[in-house]
Amino acid sequence: MRTLAESLSRDIIRGNPNVKWESIKGLENAKRLLKEAVVMPIKYPKYFTGLLSPWKGILLFGPPGTGKTMLAKAVATECNTTFFNISASSVVSKWRGDSEKLVKVLFELARHHAPSTIFLDEIDAIISQRGEARSEHEASRRLKTELLIQMDGLTQTDELVFVLAATNLPWELDAAMLRRLEKRVSF
Repeated sequence: MRTLAESLSRDIIRGNPNVKWESIKGLENAKRLLKEAVVMPIKYPKYFTGLLSPWKGILLFGPPGTGKTMLAKAVATECNTTFFNISASSVVSKWRGDSEKLVKVLFELARHHAPSTIFLDEIDAIISQRGEARSEHEASRRLKTELLIQMDGLTQTDELVFVLAATNLPWELDAAMLRRLEKRVSF
């Protein structure tokens, strides 16, 4: 597990990503929503309890180059959280069982370094639709299942770990993941 954690630690930006809201031109609605959904609960946690408990996952989707990654970095900068910049290559391994372990270690590291922001870039490469008509490898199903289990674990804890996922193809995502990414921001 230690070696898996070390391989993921290169994707952690412990320092400030140094992207301010002012650095992102336009996208006013997306910035407002992210401020309300992520920034405010971290800055004022006593107001976000019960029915107003903070969201744990947000899906950013739109064409390439619209600023999804910049928005995620701005959230991490504004909230002063540990920023995990994760792509498919970060959590997919050729060794049997390592992909699921990488996902589990990722969420354990995020809880350890809380408050944390996990940014899953191009999430459609990791968790595309499941189904009988689609030919899917067993390892891919196990990875998707572990990611969904870890997302469920976030909703059951009070730790400040947020998942921001980005995609260009939201219709390709698995329905179970769409349910866990509670809010969707379109560009």
